[in-house]
Amino acid sequence: MLPVLKIRDLAKSYTGASGRQVLRNISLDVAAGEYIAIMGESGVGKSTLLNLIAGLDTPDAGSIELDDANLTALNDTARTLLRRRAMGFVFQAFHLLPHLTLAQNVALPLALNGFSQQETDARVQHLLQAMGLAERGDSRPRELSGGEQQRVAVARALAHGPRLLLADEPTGNLDAESASHVLHLLREQVKTGCGAGILVTHSATAAATADRVYVLSAEGLRKP
Repeated sequence: MLPVLKIRDLAKSYTGASGRQVLRNISLDVAAGEYIAIMGESGVGKSTLLNLIAGLDTPDAGSIELDDANLTALNDTARTLLRRRAMGFVFQAFHLLPHLTLAQNVALPLALNGFSQQETDARVQHLLQAMGLAERGDSRPRELSGGEQQRVAVARALAHGPRLLLADEPTGNLDAESASHVLHLLREQVKTGCGAGILVTHSATAAATADRVYVLSAEGLRKP
C-alpha cells in the first residue's frame, strides 16, 4: 500500500544568532488508516515538524509528499490550497470561534472547500452525533466544558474528510476522563475515515493509543 505521507531526509535549522539545527535526517511513512504518535521533550522540534508537514514552513533539506503532491516543490498558494483540502488540525487550545455556534464551527472547512449546503448539514449533524453532541449544535463554545470543546475541534478537523489529521498536544488542557474520550475519538475517526493521523504528545498514555510510537530527539526520529 502506498503511503499517504512520505517524508525523506528532512532537516530544519533555526536562523539568527543560535543557528541551531532542530531537525535532521527525518524520514517517515504513514499509510492510510494508520495512526502514529510522536513524543519528545519540549523544544526538540515536534511542533516544527508538524508545521513542515502542514506546509506552514519549508525545510532546509529533504522532501514531504502527501499522496502524489510534493509539498516542498509547491509555492505558498498551492500549499495553502492543499492544506485546506487535504489536512485537518486539532490543537491543545481548541481554537473554536466564540461568536459561532458549534454547528457553524464544524461547518467552516466545508464552506472553504465548496461543499453544498445539503451535504454540509448532513456532515455536521453526523459528526456532532459521533462526538456525543448531537443536541448541542446551536450552543456556543463558552457553554461547553473543555472536553466538549475539544470534541467539537475534532469534528471540525474531520468535517471535510482530510487525508491527513494532525493533532498537536490535543489533550494537554483536559482532565483524564475527557482526554481518554478525545483520544478514542481521534483513533476511531482515523481508522474509519481512510485517512492517516499523526499525534504529537508528551503523554505516554496518549501515545499508547497509536499504532506506532516514535521519539523525536536531537539525533532524529527513532522507535522508543
